[in-house]
Amino acid sequence: MQSLNDKLKLLGIEMGAQNIPRPVDKHPYSIENILNTQSVQTEFGEIYTVESVYPIKYIHGVTTLNIEAPLNVIAEWVGDPQVNEIKTQEFSFIDVESTGLSGGTGTYAFLIGAGRFEKDNYRIVQFFMSNPEYEPAQLAALEQFLAPVKSIVSFNGKAFDIPLLNSRYTFHGWKSPFTEMIHIDLLHLARRLWRDRIPSRTLSNIEFEILKSKRSQEDVPGWMVPSIYFEFLQDRDARPLKRIFYHNEVDVLSLSALLNHMAGVLVDPLKHGNRHGSDLLAIGRLYEDLGDNDAAVNLYTKGLEHEDIISLQIDIGIIIRALYRLSMIYKRNNDYPKAIYIWQKAAEFKHIESYIELAKFYEHHIKDYETAIFWTDMALAVIDQSLDGNEMPYGVTNHNIKIKHDELSHRLQRVTSKHIGTKTESGQNQ
Repeated sequence: MQSLNDKLKLLGIEMGAQNIPRPVDKHPYSIENILNTQSVQTEFGEIYTVESVYPIKYIHGVTTLNIEAPLNVIAEWVGDPQVNEIKTQEFSFIDVESTGLSGGTGTYAFLIGAGRFEKDNYRIVQFFMSNPEYEPAQLAALEQFLAPVKSIVSFNGKAFDIPLLNSRYTFHGWKSPFTEMIHIDLLHLARRLWRDRIPSRTLSNIEFEILKSKRSQEDVPGWMVPSIYFEFLQDRDARPLKRIFYHNEVDVLSLSALLNHMAGVLVDPLKHGNRHGSDLLAIGRLYEDLGDNDAAVNLYTKGLEHEDIISLQIDIGIIIRALYRLSMIYKRNNDYPKAIYIWQKAAEFKHIESYIELAKFYEHHIKDYETAIFWTDMALAVIDQSLDGNEMPYGVTNHNIKIKHDELSHRLQRVTSKHIGTKTESGQNQ
């Protein structure tokens, strides 16, 4: 299989940063004639850029571009308190269009979109590599743009965009400007917040489902991007590139709006996330993982009381997970009356672990062996039904059902033995 460098050589393109002329294209549909390009001068030559400027109050879907909500919860989630101290103008929003998804040394970032706040505007600059030989100039121009930046925001950038850019800087023997920046990858947070409600967490789908923003027909699917660029390298017809520039610009635009929206949702979830019970439950899990159990209890409770939860309009597994996590917070706080109530609610959905927690409580805490036997028997009955071919209860799989059955059988024998011993001892004392 030919490498990208081999393909480029066949096109008459030589790599290297020496003696690079200004990128001038005489094709009637050249990049200059199709897009409103500017030429940026660097010590390695000039490259094309396309700039778009939006007012920071610009409404993108349901929110503005400006970061209006506090970032303290996001700072906790990232694990870096400095996030909450960074000025708005010190963030940059990065999205890359590349020649492939492998991310190896043969992959190029031919279009790099970067957004930044400047006074009352949100400025997006797209750094375009019209030929791979102009990569040094492209990277140098990007570094100039990022000079005042302390934190970058991306969508799946930790897995792809930033490692790719780091590798391109390394290829040329330069230190990457990203190495000392705080990186906020919104994909991971989006999965935490909305994985139970929307099946696809692509940026375009999150725009549609969460931000309520719809792209025009000018957009292009990501999988088509590399082939369009390679066709441009061959025929220099830049007309198809307009769709890629549009796609990239909207990505960068959405990153800013999404960060602002997420920050607002996390700071005041009952205001911003109260349309969907599953959102409240997801934010409750996040707060619990961050160690704020009071906020988690409040969100679990509000979420479980939500109309779409009560009417069972969402997956039962989501409800069971929330009930169980709420019950375990109560258990850790020794608030057993509330924990028991929640375990009993979860038991209505045949949740085996809740049966077990009830059996453990009655066996160990109040020595009510008869009730402990009752809950153990209930769990065993559900397991036996599953072994007979009925629906598998939540939390039990074909892999562990036999183990669960053996554990419950052992528990039943032990508790029954205790119960008999207590009755015998009672009879002797009479």
